[in-house]
Amino acid sequence: MQTARNANQVTPVTPDFSGLWIPLVTPFDHGQVDHASLKRLVAHYRGSGIAGLVACGSTGEAAALSDEEQLAVLQAVMREAPELPVVMGLSGYHLGKTAARIKVLGELGIAGILLPAPHYIRPAQAGLIEWFTQLADASAVPVILYDIPYRTGVKIELETLRALASHPRICAIKDCGGDADKTQALIRDGRLQVLCGEDGHIFSTLAQGGHGAIAAAAHVHTRRFVQGMDLIRTGDEAQARTLWEPLLPLIEGLFAEPSPGPLKALLARRGLVREELRSPMTPASGALVERLQRLDGLIG
Repeated sequence: MQTARNANQVTPVTPDFSGLWIPLVTPFDHGQVDHASLKRLVAHYRGSGIAGLVACGSTGEAAALSDEEQLAVLQAVMREAPELPVVMGLSGYHLGKTAARIKVLGELGIAGILLPAPHYIRPAQAGLIEWFTQLADASAVPVILYDIPYRTGVKIELETLRALASHPRICAIKDCGGDADKTQALIRDGRLQVLCGEDGHIFSTLAQGGHGAIAAAAHVHTRRFVQGMDLIRTGDEAQARTLWEPLLPLIEGLFAEPSPGPLKALLARRGLVREELRSPMTPASGALVERLQRLDGLIG
């Protein structure tokens, strides 16, 4: 196993990504980014107790946005919530182009970059170390690793993550790896802040000492998510469970069909966005929307 090389002339940082982060959906209106709805969304989440926002993640359909659209979305989010830190999602498979993009984004005042493995390529673990290390070297802001093998096709192994944790810019991980043993080992190590990325596992991750979550489901009942997470952190797991358990059926429903279709359907019925996605993403089925509305109504 290779080790991540030290980045020369990089000042170590100690950012804090704990708490609840919402990976914003990107609203559309007749094929265009709906900036009026995006502004309304950001205003809706300001003051809800969240730690910050993530722009242009997978929930934001970033793969369907041009670079120019992504930049416009990011700037709009930052403009509408100047008091909240904003993390920018960034994916790719061309190292040079991705590094150049990171340098541009790093000049905009963002709190960090959410960075997955290169999709489609499926490199070896040594290749992953090269990918993340070179991109972290190029970054002026902290990097959150995004371990999501069902989207990228490659799993970031525990020893790879431990090696990458030595880089002064790599500070946290959004954990969608589906490996409970690896999650527990990362929490015990304490070298990366562990942010749950599988919404149904937030309670267990935080109860074991995880730092927070980047949770698409928290677009709805946001304050309930925040309150439950706060109770776990302060040791009141019994009270937290009373808040958490009613959310589980709704969380399951929100991911019963490809995300963010079900989520946008529920947000549309709350008047926050249009129920519009970019192809090849498709709207949620009518049966699922009915189920989501019913489950949503059961939560106090």
